[in-house]
Amino acid sequence: MTDIAVVDYGMGNLRSVAKALAHVAPERSIVISAEPSVILAAARVVLPGQSAMPDCIGCLNASGLRDVVLEAARTRPFLGICLGLQMLFETSEEGPTQCLAVLPGRVVRFRDADMKLPSQERLKVPHMGWSPVRQTKAHPLWAGIADGTRFYFAHSYHPQPDDPGAIAGTTDYPLPFTCAVARANIFATQFHPEKSQRAGLQLLANFVVWDGSD
Repeated sequence: MTDIAVVDYGMGNLRSVAKALAHVAPERSIVISAEPSVILAAARVVLPGQSAMPDCIGCLNASGLRDVVLEAARTRPFLGICLGLQMLFETSEEGPTQCLAVLPGRVVRFRDADMKLPSQERLKVPHMGWSPVRQTKAHPLWAGIADGTRFYFAHSYHPQPDDPGAIAGTTDYPLPFTCAVARANIFATQFHPEKSQRAGLQLLANFVVWDGSD
């Protein structure tokens, strides 16, 4: 039985995610796969994503893996990363695009009117670089990670969950936005743990042993 399957639907930073998982869990079997039977036989599933939402959803549908991802998100520890977080919501302004509707809410673009600091300095979109994350609720995947730890971001859109109880982390750019969500067996991040050095590796190590409860 495979321990962790990284879903290969033709998009996403797959190899760096798999390499980071192998680094924190060298004894576990980790595969990058586009085979439904392999993904659904895995104890844990990771859904990465990058590029544009219409392309990601289009590739996921064309790959035949949409229902496989939905089944995995219902039945086992599931980690979404970047677009893999955004895809879990109902709709995205990017496109606009209908997403997977696993979580209620939508994905919106950073508003140009909000990209101003009190000093009048303007921030750029996309948001790229290191930002501190506030942990808004306790969760096993935050174990060993101090509140306010910096993680690496690269995105122009972010989720707006309908359920405040699903929000597990926020950061500011410059206004607060949701950067991590958690519900039952699902944990997903807007930031890239595989690019976030020690803290990101700790989060991935926590996922490897997580039983899917919060």
